[in-house]
Formats: sequence, structure tokens, C-alpha cells
Amino acid sequence: MTGLEVGGVAHGYGVGARRVEVLHDVSLAVRPGELVALAGPSGSGKSTVCHLAAGIEHPERGTVTLDGRPTAELADWGEIAAVPQQHGLLAGLTVRDNVCLPAHRAGVDPTETFAWLAEALDLDAFVGRGVTDTSLGEQQRVAVARALVLSPRLAVLDEPTGHQDDDHVTQVVAALASAARAGTAVLVATHDSRVWEVADRVVRLDEGRIAPDPAPDPV
Repeated sequence: MTGLEVGGVAHGYGVGARRVEVLHDVSLAVRPGELVALAGPSGSGKSTVCHLAAGIEHPERGTVTLDGRPTAELADWGEIAAVPQQHGLLAGLTVRDNVCLPAHRAGVDPTETFAWLAEALDLDAFVGRGVTDTSLGEQQRVAVARALVLSPRLAVLDEPTGHQDDDHVTQVVAALASAARAGTAVLVATHDSRVWEVADRVVRLDEGRIAPDPAPDPV
């Protein structure tokens, strides 16, 4: 029941006069079966938290673990799957092959899960098309499907609705909520209030620090 644990993380880039401190003593958790939205203005550090949670980077100080193991040591997409802002799709493959690639590498038959994801994310009409022959919004949904095809222990998504129209936002949010209900710990960095509305919790970053929850309105 541990899930993702980010503990006392400080992180930055560059050295000397070029040094930029991005995160300051950030701590948060995402439990299995929980969808947590990471909110905050541009430049607040949301993408850096995503990179650390997904194991793309090592924290300079503090710890980032999934079920007690450093995320940077977990390379299996069945453990951690990510949707970066640039999507990270493979240009030489079709939509279907991009979605199914993690399953094929794991030796898992993705047929049933792929069929559900293709319908849920409105991919059916172009699954055989080269992924570079699709729109940005379509590519983003392909990346979401790829992240969920193995029902990972942790899914980390950076602005996964940024290129979607209203109907497709609803589909992406529903797919993420379904993944969480099935037991995946889901962390979503987003400006989209429609994601916040379905999240179990919203964690807010402000200038690289966890912002306190707003005080309740007086009775």
C-alpha cells in the first residue's frame, strides 16, 4: 500500500552563477488506487517532480521511491509508465505498435487491454496509421494508452489533456480514473480544472514548494 513517496526533495540545474534551484523540500505521496493532481503555475516545478517520480532523473537531495525502491532504479513500464509533454512516441511505428510496445517487450498479450484503451481513448479509427500521420491531440492519447497498457504500479503524466478538445478531455480523465480504480497510483501534472475535479487530492506547487491548502471559509 506504499505507492510513490517523495521525501524532502530539493533539486536544481546548472552550477555557479547559472544555478537554478527548482524544488525546495518537496514531499508528497500517491497511494495505489489514488489519482493525485499536481497543480501550480508554469515554472513552479511540476515537470521536474514528474521527471523525478518517473525515474528519469535522480533527486539531488531527498528520496523518491515506489514501494520503497528508488524510482530511478525502476526501468520496467509495468512498474512506472510516463507521458512526458513531448509524448516520446516512436516515429517508425503505427499507433497500435506504439501503444502495445511495452506489452510486447514484457512478453504480455495486450489484445484485450489494447481493445479497451482504443475504444476508451477514441483511437479505433486510426490504429493502423503511422503515428507521425496523426494530430498532436491524437498522439497525446496514444501516449496515454501506451502508459496504461500494462496497468503499471505508477503512472506519471505531464499535462496529458493539453492538446485535447472537451470531449477527448473527458475520455482521458475517465481512462486515468479507471486506471486508479484498478490500483495504479496516478500522478498528473496539470493546469486543467477538469482533472482536479476528479482527483482524489490536488497538491499545489508554488515556486518549487508545496503550497499550503487554503484556509476554509469561516462558518
